[in-house]
Parts: sequence; C-alpha cells; structure tokens
Amino acid sequence: MRRIGVPMTLERPRRQPVSPMIDETIIKDLVHGFYARVRDDAQLGPIFNRVIDDWDEHLAKMCDFWSSVMLLTGRYKGNPMIAHMRLKMVRPEHFERWLTLFRATANDLCDPHAAALFVGKAENIARSLQLGMFYRSGASPGAQNPGQHPAESQQSQQPEGERS
Repeated sequence: MRRIGVPMTLERPRRQPVSPMIDETIIKDLVHGFYARVRDDAQLGPIFNRVIDDWDEHLAKMCDFWSSVMLLTGRYKGNPMIAHMRLKMVRPEHFERWLTLFRATANDLCDPHAAALFVGKAENIARSLQLGMFYRSGASPGAQNPGQHPAESQQSQQPEGERS
C-alpha cells in the first residue's frame, strides 16, 4: 500500500495502459465492429436487440468500458455484473459465441499483439461474468440444470402454487 507523500519507485510504478499501441481509435473500431457482428448474429443478435434500446448510447458505454480496461482511463462508471445478472435469457453458451465473435473481430481489426491483449481481457471478463451469473457454491447436485439461470433454478424448486 502506497503512503501519501512517498514517491513511487521503480519497484512500485504507477499503473500503465496495457499497451502503448492501443488507443481510443483502435478501441472505437473494435467496439463498433464487434457489435455490428453481434447485432447480425443469429444467436446473440436477438438477445442484444431485445435489451438495447439506444445502440449509440450502448456503443459509447462500451467504448468507455474498454478504454477503462485497456487504457486505465476510468471513464466507465457502470457495473457489468449487475447489468448481466438482469439478463435471464443469457446462458453459458452465449458467452462462448460472444468470445468467438470478439476474437474474430479483434484478429480482423487489430495488430496481432493488440488482438491478443484484447482477447485475453475479454476471456477474463467472460469468465468472471459466467462465475457471477451461473456458479452457486454449496448448491445440491441437480439443484440447477447446466446452463440454467440461477433465478430459474430457484423458481423451479418452489412448490407449484408459490412460483411467481
């Protein structure tokens, strides 16, 4: 933990952007290219198009998110876990499709090194979201079907008359 008034040393440098080759233009191109593919995708398009009313606003928010992740700008102020927990139709297989499209877009639009950095971050983000959305510690075997959203699992365990 750094103390106030104590200068940074080489052993404790300030956090730096992921790579000097990544800038706001690359982020914007990647985000816009990726979500163009998502919107046209047979599996993901219906999910995203159902929940996003203003694509310009969403794209700006995603540019802020990736700027915060890759350039450490701190522009993104949302909570991705809460946003994704609200999406009851999302299943684990949707994350793999999301990653497939993201990898393809990054590889098509970015230098190989930058693409690898973006994809590494995306894989970590997807893993974290999946753990938050689908993993339930201490759940009894069979209490949640694979791919079933936790809210559906809880509802299916209630007696018929108590389900909402």
